[in-house]
Amino acid sequence: MGGDVRARIEEVVRARVRDSGIDPARDAGAVHALVAAAIDDHDERALLGGAAPVRDRDSLARSVVDSVAGLGPLQPLLDDPEIEEIWINSPHEVYVARRGVSELTSVMLTADDVRALVERMLAAAGRRLDLSSPFVDAALPGGERLHVAIPDVTRRHWAVNLRKYIARASDVGDLVALGTLTPAAARFLEAAVAAGLTVLVSGGTQAGKTTTLGALAGAIPARERVVTCEEVFELTLPVRDVVALQCRQPSLEGTGEITLRRLVKEALRMRPDRIVVGEVREAEALDLLIALNAGLPGMCTVHANSARDALAKMCTLPLLAGDNVSDRFVVPAVASAIDLVVHVDLEPGGARRVREVAGVSGRVEGGVIEMSDIFTRRDGALIRGGGFPPHPERFAGRGLPLRDLLAA
Repeated sequence: MGGDVRARIEEVVRARVRDSGIDPARDAGAVHALVAAAIDDHDERALLGGAAPVRDRDSLARSVVDSVAGLGPLQPLLDDPEIEEIWINSPHEVYVARRGVSELTSVMLTADDVRALVERMLAAAGRRLDLSSPFVDAALPGGERLHVAIPDVTRRHWAVNLRKYIARASDVGDLVALGTLTPAAARFLEAAVAAGLTVLVSGGTQAGKTTTLGALAGAIPARERVVTCEEVFELTLPVRDVVALQCRQPSLEGTGEITLRRLVKEALRMRPDRIVVGEVREAEALDLLIALNAGLPGMCTVHANSARDALAKMCTLPLLAGDNVSDRFVVPAVASAIDLVVHVDLEPGGARRVREVAGVSGRVEGGVIEMSDIFTRRDGALIRGGGFPPHPERFAGRGLPLRDLLAA
């Protein structure tokens, strides 16, 4: 009986939404009003006919609103602040990541449900998916990042990932509160960003690279103009003068694509005092290196297993830009462009911790970039290493006492 009542009320609400011309994705308040009115009408008819009214109005209203204006059975997962990512391996396998730990949910869908949910999300993002383009990567209006792959690229079912960007940290103080950084390391990194050092944040998948990058960017001086470049919008920097740019996928005709390389080049024409690249994956590393070696400080993230691996990857990615790019140019360029590497780990229990903060001196010996441990994790604690950052004069120029910041 309950399911029949819910289905009838949902049908009434959908009809009224069509008749009124409301966009349910943009005007949830109007949908709530229509749902409340539909439940009132149902209860009035039930009482006149001698039947019982709806018992749990709030639960029924929430379910109908989620179906009409949200993502149906996925909406409660999307609304849960502890859930960072939702993914669907098959209609009967819906998983979530809660603070870095994955769990199988009790949500059961059908193949038609999955298709309808994806089409609703893509419509909101202005994107399409078909056999000629079996992948899609899109940013939803709420800031979530959607990735979908369909057969025959996948074996049988649609594979859907919906990543939420939960900004738990807007400055280094928040990272300390989360246990990601120690107070001593946080004070040093805050001063390093303020002094204009270029910072590379590295780590594995879901290690908290974007969160760490955004929090460190909170130390950028207020008068600086920042331009960000991302594949899809994820960063929300707590700075005053900021322009955010994102890539654009090609149309069905294969035209109109805007790559990360193009964004980095265009960003340099926008009078930035600092450039922030959400994640370096491919040949855009070359354009970023050229910008950084022209005296423009910056920040970016990269997938890597350690600070040393992060530098090695930054030396490899620019080679993808063309055969005329050689490591004889790239390695010295990386050594002079990157000042600090902050490596973040995802621990087995789901906690994110900075494992090491490494300084890059700018020297290269035998094709190997010299690094030093400024902070390193030993026996589970992030402690002061024996290294020092480059450019102590930049700290002095900002009135930042480097020796005091690094005092054990």
